[in-house]
Amino acid sequence: MTRLLFRSGLQLALFTGLIFFLIYFVDSRYRVLPSTIHNHLPAHHPGLVVTDITVNICRVGKCKLDESKWHRIDKDLYLKSGWLSKAYVHIQRKKEEDLSHDDKVVVDVRVGRLDPSTGEKGDAAEKWETRPGGIWLKRSSGRHVSDTDKAVTSVDVLFGADAVDPRPNWQVRDQGLRLDYSKESLEARLTIRRGQPAKIERPTVRVGKDGKFKIMQASDLHMSTGLGVCRDPEPAGYNNGKCEADPRTLEFVARLLDEEKPDLVILSGDQVNGETAPDSQSAIFKLLELFTSRKIPYAAIMGNHDDEGSLSRAEMVDLISEMPYSLTTSGPPTLPGSGNYYLQVMSHNGHHSALTIWLFDTHSYSPDEKKYHGYDWIKDEQIRWFKDVAGGLKSSNAKYSHIHLDMAFIHIPIPEYRDAGMMVGDRKEGVTAPLYNSNFYDALIDMKIPVVSCGHDHANDYCLFPDKQKAILEGVTATSPAAEGTSPNKKDFDKIWMCYAGGAGFGGYGGYGGYHRRIRFFELDANEARITTYKRLEYGETKKRLDEHAIVDQGRVVVPDMKSLEPKEGTSAS
Repeated sequence: MTRLLFRSGLQLALFTGLIFFLIYFVDSRYRVLPSTIHNHLPAHHPGLVVTDITVNICRVGKCKLDESKWHRIDKDLYLKSGWLSKAYVHIQRKKEEDLSHDDKVVVDVRVGRLDPSTGEKGDAAEKWETRPGGIWLKRSSGRHVSDTDKAVTSVDVLFGADAVDPRPNWQVRDQGLRLDYSKESLEARLTIRRGQPAKIERPTVRVGKDGKFKIMQASDLHMSTGLGVCRDPEPAGYNNGKCEADPRTLEFVARLLDEEKPDLVILSGDQVNGETAPDSQSAIFKLLELFTSRKIPYAAIMGNHDDEGSLSRAEMVDLISEMPYSLTTSGPPTLPGSGNYYLQVMSHNGHHSALTIWLFDTHSYSPDEKKYHGYDWIKDEQIRWFKDVAGGLKSSNAKYSHIHLDMAFIHIPIPEYRDAGMMVGDRKEGVTAPLYNSNFYDALIDMKIPVVSCGHDHANDYCLFPDKQKAILEGVTATSPAAEGTSPNKKDFDKIWMCYAGGAGFGGYGGYGGYHRRIRFFELDANEARITTYKRLEYGETKKRLDEHAIVDQGRVVVPDMKSLEPKEGTSAS
């Protein structure tokens, strides 16, 4: 009886397996299963698939094909540089469930003069279809093709021979579209995605087992569409006087990423040089690829040039926030600007924050040029949000087993950067802060932020401890000296270091006394509640940590030449 039951069960299992195999085989050819079942099958990518691609070249009109059939990618392939001509890539796409047996799905795209099957082994039997612009398509019949990893599900356009695409499942074609370009024009390149968009998960940043955490602040990179043109390169005769801005900038950043191995990169504005970035997406993608390929988390704020290209501030922030390893967010929509947010660097194996990083949009140009010439300022709404949120975080931050620390990053310096004081580093140019003072400095002091760092003025790379802070401390000790073994009133010790990153990109200006491009670093030791900062150079003393000094120690701001006033408290523990 047992043997009979076993034999019957085995036969039933084999029969069931055969039925499932036949259904799967037939469905892979003819799509017989309903969508509710089909969407859960392995390797399935529900959504739109591309069925055709073409280029439409025109001289007048909207330059659009039949909108009921074709979707236009809204990037003029001549980047508006054509005297009379415009050209756009158009794609046809369908929902997978709407595919008929006669539809063809694009499974490969190439660009070139010759049929890709010519002279290539294994491709002789493949049929390639030609399209304008040197595009060759390989299309396969049958709805089953949409379920494979070969199906092309989206198409985009980037510009320049150096174009890269850091998005998962996207790949730039290795040749530019074959159009009648002028000598100054940048070639347009197709980039295609196979499968549906990958789910992007925001990484969690934590201090290491040793309590260490390193931040790279790269500012004013001024990336272009295409190779870019160097401004004020130093030394002038380097590389026989040949200097292409973006390759040299990217080489510099890549070298320091590999040598320093930061845990987080802060991009503090003017990542894109709007004037030379008619396609901002192509410009920013080259930079972001450095971080995504190395799996390094990064966060960005906007400068005054980022939105002078093809993307607005909000569009640029949204684009960056959707990239792998990006911690960038647009922040509360009710606040002025785009990109007001904070990041929490967590303890190594706990649930509490060791460091809070505040990032603010400092906007661009003054809204009242007659009264306040120059640059915009941080608004009252931003300051209220900052103080409300920072105040709300105090209780949770106090649960951290060591001393919780804070930092802030902005692009345009606040007016207090003009103050006299103790400087570590160089002030080689004027401080182009806004003329109107919205008292953001006071908010930083109130919330006990020990360091703020900016960009914008490329040839300034100092950290400043203002004289007025030193005067307050000297006044405390002179008028109400503390008793032996105690420290002056804590409120009298509110103070902050204000740092510059220094300009890193060759697409932005230099030209101040042989100024070399540089990048600032901050090293956190959570066990000692210490923050140390230094800079690295692109040329010259490239291995040296320039102007290295501690700005926070034992959770307190380090006062230059006045360390006797600092309390001798150790790191607290809970």
